[in-house]
Amino acid sequence: MAIAQSLAPSSSSAARAARPKSRRAALSHVVAGTGESARRLVAAFDPAIPLASAVTPPSGWYTDPEFLQLELDSVFLRGWQAVGHIGQVKNPNDFFTGRLGNVEFVICRDANGELHAFHNVCRHHASLLACGSGQKTCFQCPYHGWTYGLDGILLKATRISGIKNFNKNDFGLIPIKVATWGPFVLARFDDSSQNTVNDVVGDEWLGSASDLLSRSGIDTTSLPHICRREYIIECNWKVFCDNYLDGGYHVPYAHGALASGLQLQSYETSIFERVSVQKCESALAEQEDIDRLGTKATYAFVYPNFMINRYGPWMDTNLALPLDATRCKVVFDYFLDESLLNIMAYHNKLLWTCGRKTVLPPSKNKCLNFF
Repeated sequence: MAIAQSLAPSSSSAARAARPKSRRAALSHVVAGTGESARRLVAAFDPAIPLASAVTPPSGWYTDPEFLQLELDSVFLRGWQAVGHIGQVKNPNDFFTGRLGNVEFVICRDANGELHAFHNVCRHHASLLACGSGQKTCFQCPYHGWTYGLDGILLKATRISGIKNFNKNDFGLIPIKVATWGPFVLARFDDSSQNTVNDVVGDEWLGSASDLLSRSGIDTTSLPHICRREYIIECNWKVFCDNYLDGGYHVPYAHGALASGLQLQSYETSIFERVSVQKCESALAEQEDIDRLGTKATYAFVYPNFMINRYGPWMDTNLALPLDATRCKVVFDYFLDESLLNIMAYHNKLLWTCGRKTVLPPSKNKCLNFF
């Protein structure tokens, strides 16, 4: 199988030569204040080694709790992160919750249709305000009854009469930056960007790969969400991502049915600042399979943990969330062209493509059984 690699437009050769030094300096800055084992594991990484001479990272990168904490602090809680899809907050008063490391968050759309994100904890004693997803007109703390609007404003603080110097305007929910790109909801947990304009966010999140992914039909909002599956996997989150990134290598052996629908000799990988894009032409097949797979499959990995698969009339995404150093939760979301939503046989055959037996009930666009 031929695998071609191409680099996105980048800096001059002089700048590239200086890059390893700057990366090492950045790594030294990142590990300040972390545990000794994490510092040793980072020190073992040499960014100056050419790709052809690179080796597998130390096993501690996949097992050490201190290293995971370093990843959460320096990677996951910096920059834009995919946290959901727009179908979860399609209507006013919709909300969904999530957790990234130790950060609990809630994404919601207020009565005026404005999208918000907040830390999902009461400002009084830090109790969780909301769980799961659904619709609410307000968030009420189950501990002491403090109540917040979906715009984050504290509406009611119980039994505070007589307390001096208490201004409820100072106790609204702590906001988190939120934006959308195509069908995806993104959140940012640091303060390094003031942008929430979607085009700008897309460039910050995807770098120079943004236009390519748009042309590949990944930023479309015309593919309704049809179902979600979640799995707890007994491995470090990076193991799942490593498997995804070596797609063209393992597909012929591990995914025979998928391989039969692809021209693996056409497989190519393009590397960008924060994105790796794998593309492959579909094999000549019956018209039914052409309709299902399309003419080209596109697999995009967005650093650090989001994967997008786009071919034919459908798209699915994988989000790998670290639970601890040796466990992760992987969230699969499936999207399908609206014109095919009522064709149950098509749905089920389509979902079988990835080796997942998922049956859709006749009257609902929901997953029912999984074996």
